[in-house]
Amino acid sequence: MSNLPETGRTHRVNIRLVAIQILVMSLLLTLGGRLWYLQVRNGEEYQREAAGNHVQQVVQPATRGSILDARGVPIADNETRLVVSASRTELMKMDDSGKAVLTRLAGVLDMSPKTVREKVRLCDAKTPQPCWNGSPYQPIPVTDEATTQQALQIRERAEDFPGITAEPTAVRRYPAPYGAATSQVLGYLSPVTDEEIEKAKDTDSPFLSSDEIGRSGLERTYDSMLRGSSGVTRYEVDNLGRVMGRAKSDKAKPGSSLVTSIDSRVQAVTEKELLTAMKNARKQHDDNTNRNYKADAGAAVVMENKTGRVVAMASNPEYDPNAWVGGISGNQYKKLTGKKSNYPLLNRSIQGLSAPGSVFKVISTAAAVKAGNKFDGNYDCSSSYSVGGQVFKNYESESHGTINLGRALEVSCDTVFYDLAYKQWLKDGGNKPKKDTKDWFYKTAHKFGLGKETGVDLPNEVTGRVPDRQWKKDYWEANKDAWCKQAKDPKSYADKIAKENCVSGMKMRAGDSVNYSIGQGDTLVTPIQMATIYAAIANGGTLLDPTLGKATMSPDGKTIKEIEPKPHGKLPVGKKTLKKMDAALAGVAERGTAAWRFGDAGWPQDKIKMHAKTGTAEVAGKQTTSWFSTYTKDYTIVMTISQGGTGSGASGPAVRNIYNAIYGVDSKGEIDKDSALLPDPEKDLPEVDQHGNIEARHDDKFKERAKRAVAGAPDAGATG
Repeated sequence: MSNLPETGRTHRVNIRLVAIQILVMSLLLTLGGRLWYLQVRNGEEYQREAAGNHVQQVVQPATRGSILDARGVPIADNETRLVVSASRTELMKMDDSGKAVLTRLAGVLDMSPKTVREKVRLCDAKTPQPCWNGSPYQPIPVTDEATTQQALQIRERAEDFPGITAEPTAVRRYPAPYGAATSQVLGYLSPVTDEEIEKAKDTDSPFLSSDEIGRSGLERTYDSMLRGSSGVTRYEVDNLGRVMGRAKSDKAKPGSSLVTSIDSRVQAVTEKELLTAMKNARKQHDDNTNRNYKADAGAAVVMENKTGRVVAMASNPEYDPNAWVGGISGNQYKKLTGKKSNYPLLNRSIQGLSAPGSVFKVISTAAAVKAGNKFDGNYDCSSSYSVGGQVFKNYESESHGTINLGRALEVSCDTVFYDLAYKQWLKDGGNKPKKDTKDWFYKTAHKFGLGKETGVDLPNEVTGRVPDRQWKKDYWEANKDAWCKQAKDPKSYADKIAKENCVSGMKMRAGDSVNYSIGQGDTLVTPIQMATIYAAIANGGTLLDPTLGKATMSPDGKTIKEIEPKPHGKLPVGKKTLKKMDAALAGVAERGTAAWRFGDAGWPQDKIKMHAKTGTAEVAGKQTTSWFSTYTKDYTIVMTISQGGTGSGASGPAVRNIYNAIYGVDSKGEIDKDSALLPDPEKDLPEVDQHGNIEARHDDKFKERAKRAVAGAPDAGATG
């Protein structure tokens, strides 16, 4: 009996050992099963994932497609520069992380060692520019301005510069043919941001960290087509980042080229004439402000009537898009975006807003006829017009007696339109508007395309403003609190106006309608909108989307896709009325307010019928804005100069000189076909040779004329 306790203890120990053995075997079986699952059943899948974790990509940017004018002349292309780059992967293998190599490189490139080291360091949250924000596994550019001698030194002394390359690389270039900057039309490029990379990662066109994209102009609108597809070389690396081998590679696919409707010769003339007009305006004294006109900004558009294609588009102040190539300095960026330089990045042809003045009267004429007034009716063109105790004067207080609407356009009679608008305001109920107000003058403006985008193929077009009843209501809602606060203790004239706005700012007053009828007040338009309207009058009533892109061509020149013009509406004008308006606008050039620029100045009206409308817009707190809208059977030209004076006075000579250049009209009014730049719109696309290269049609004769114009030599065609 004394052995029983010992036997029991032994039995319990054996049970524990068996349990431990079972547990160990279970663990081994579990681990073995898991190992089989990972290595055998799903081995290939995990092997691929593991390999993927050790693959890094090196990007070879695609050659960006060129932007060409209508004759195939490059206005944005690529030039070959010697780019010196450093391989961070190779440098990091060195004992001193490549400091000695970079110091020697700095000596060859005439740069400081500190600058070179900063260029090849990687960007992070704590590292300021300059730094590299691309892949650390691809060559990092140190400079794209290396000389041939510097590149030869690096390549001939390769043992002194391990990890350093000097290779020719394509870099964006804006050549400005004939001196035409075309800056706001072309736009510029800059590197993608992290946010853009993240946003586009799941799209059909993802970004790589080394990509540059179009930020404005045609470079932005047609970016995906111009950019092409970057090449990618994949390298296998270990967990220390050392390259172990090379994996799959995808070749870069160059971007397509964009053929535009821009004619660089006409563009050069338009830019020059706009600048000259602004300079001349600054020499003229403004009697209203007792100082010279500021002429601080301007824009001009030349458009084909039947297609809506833009032949030239100028905006001033302008800038050199080459400033963005290779990165822009802080000082340059500040200058381009600052108030002192008057924001040259703005394309004032599509973003410049102003009251249109009398060029708006074609809309008021159409509205008056829609309201039931006869085009050939009798209307009193008195020297002034009184509404609610306020006197609205005709321009220079001139009276023309009883006239019809055609003559009202010719002499730009304000009082005729005042009366028509006031009577319509009364019919709509005046200060107590009817529920079903006709609002012909406002609705007609909308149907002419104002208050919305024209559809031009450029980014950031603004809509302008038609100050109709809905706008008045919305504007009052947004400002009534401020007006009512200012009106509590009215002392000054501004305070009294604030009180009136506080109480009745939502109402369409008689003065609002009267002022609106001649393109004054709160109406805002852009030059491209007015060009679209006048081109529609010229072509019989079709409103067309203004377009600059004419066709795209694949890199080999085999695939050509034309960009067809698109209509977006019809003018709300009957054929008979439109024909009479057309005749009246011809009368403006022959015997009206623009006659001193055309009819009395030797324009061959019998061969090339000119139509015109002048405009002088008054802007509160500023000098008057000059507007000049014109068209022939082929082209519409609209020019405006902010704080530049009268329409025919400031813009008239410049517009005349552009037509002189297009049609080859000399100072005597004779047509010289040999000097005409574009007597008929360009219909054909540039030809492509057997190697897929686009053949540009340069104009060497115009180059010489342009040189003489720059030097100040007289020229009847290009310079007027």
